[in-house]
Amino acid sequence: MPHRERVLMGPGPGNPHPEVIEAFGRPVLGHLDPDFLSLLDETNDRLRQVWRTANPLTFPVSGTGSAGMEAAFVNVVRDGDAVVVGVNGVFGERMCDVAARCGAEVVRVEAPWGTPIDPEALLAAHPDPAVIAVVHAETSTGVRNDIAPLADRPDGALLLVDCVTSLGGIPVEIDEWGADLAYSGTQKCLGVPPGLAPLTVSPAALDRVVERPRSWYLDLNMIARYVSGEGARAYHHTAPISMIYGLHAGLGVLLEEGLEASWERHAACGQLLHDGLEAMGLELFAAEGHRLPELTTVWVPDDLPAELDDAAIRARLLGDYGIEIGGGLGEFAGRVWRIGLMGHTARRRNVTLFLAALGEILGR
Repeated sequence: MPHRERVLMGPGPGNPHPEVIEAFGRPVLGHLDPDFLSLLDETNDRLRQVWRTANPLTFPVSGTGSAGMEAAFVNVVRDGDAVVVGVNGVFGERMCDVAARCGAEVVRVEAPWGTPIDPEALLAAHPDPAVIAVVHAETSTGVRNDIAPLADRPDGALLLVDCVTSLGGIPVEIDEWGADLAYSGTQKCLGVPPGLAPLTVSPAALDRVVERPRSWYLDLNMIARYVSGEGARAYHHTAPISMIYGLHAGLGVLLEEGLEASWERHAACGQLLHDGLEAMGLELFAAEGHRLPELTTVWVPDDLPAELDDAAIRARLLGDYGIEIGGGLGEFAGRVWRIGLMGHTARRRNVTLFLAALGEILGR
């Protein structure tokens, strides 16, 4: 396949930082090599800093963000458990699917796509839930759901949060929120290619781990003995060495910049994009006050020239300018664009280039 430069501004992977790319060229060690285990320990410590947590069990799951989601659910949900799930997009729907496969009684709390979930509705949905689950940054709609109010939840209810698109891009405060399980993905605001799912598990959640989860590969009873760094490392599965090199480097870049500085950079780029789109006469999709800076959704205009539609415009952006953006999902396929500014991609120059290219294509 020929090498082609891209400005990756879709909802998927962004452009990695040069230090991350360099890390993938390091010599590969064995997954039980002392030097690799030392690097894994340091990676886990960096994850704790980024998650803003002291949870000892914090590590990258070998798999993409969906593997993190499955690991979170299969380890704490038992047959018949009431699991309250906020649903205002594709990834809330996926949570429902995974919880149901674990034998849960799924209690859906819904909001229209493009609008946030009401935290009070989540808290009032069931008198005795085992788990309350919600997506922090809904990738399908560009909406931020509020997590902090869920700290005041019923006793015994675990709080499970999808932070795939939020970690590193907007404030994530695991300990302050009282979140018990949270997962993310490397390919969004951490600026690392896809392949790992950072996961953090509170002591309370660890006490509730199922004795024999429905997944062998994602069984925390076994994984914890490998990643904990305490005593002999019990073999579970072969860690993806080069991916962890990349994550270690990406977290280093993020922490060197500073979490607050990264949040501010994403916020500034997102605002620049929002303002530029509206100045072009386009309408943003997500509800005002809950729009993500790192993932912007905008309606495809109705007054396009006859030869242009959603797919044709995205194809021209990719073919003529090397800019990749995403289309809508579900009932909004063909009607919405999803524009990512995540990790190293969240730069003013990328926003300026994209707005100029889109303006030229649309003649605006």
